[in-house]
Amino acid sequence: MSSVLVPITAGFEEIETLAPVDILRRAGVEVVMAALGDSIHVTGRSGITIHADTTLAGIEEAGDFELLLIPGGPHVKAMREDGRVAALARAYAAAGKPVAAICAAPTVLLDAGLLGDGRRFTSHVGVAEELPARIADERVVVDRGIITSQGAATSVEFAMALVRLLCGEEKAAEVARGIMLW
Repeated sequence: MSSVLVPITAGFEEIETLAPVDILRRAGVEVVMAALGDSIHVTGRSGITIHADTTLAGIEEAGDFELLLIPGGPHVKAMREDGRVAALARAYAAAGKPVAAICAAPTVLLDAGLLGDGRRFTSHVGVAEELPARIADERVVVDRGIITSQGAATSVEFAMALVRLLCGEEKAAEVARGIMLW
């Protein structure tokens, strides 16, 4: 079974977090939402409080997952200041494991040094100044183990790209039919 780690903190973007978590779980992927703080109750940017599965500190080996998924939202600022998620992203990439980021979260990948070497990526237009090489006209970009997406409106496409990566085309088609995607 594939496994995904999703770090979150106060101000996470609910759609960018929960749509991929839901779709990945529908595909049979083990997804663990890990709060960066001490509490497993985390409130998103729209005031929705969720019950994370654990805290990041409570995970024995955060590198044991197959993919790191970093949601966007106002929490990205705190995530960048914290530094642990950028360190995880760097470690995942060094181990040849995929890293996914949506909206403003590609700035965490920038901090981790993962957006150089001509790598293609996208992000939310709100961070375009910091990420001038972003591809503005692609909603989801997959390049050498880095999967990026533009924002809340692209969350389902982003999640489906992750399902294809982890579970294959057949499972992605099954999930897509189940949610009436096509």
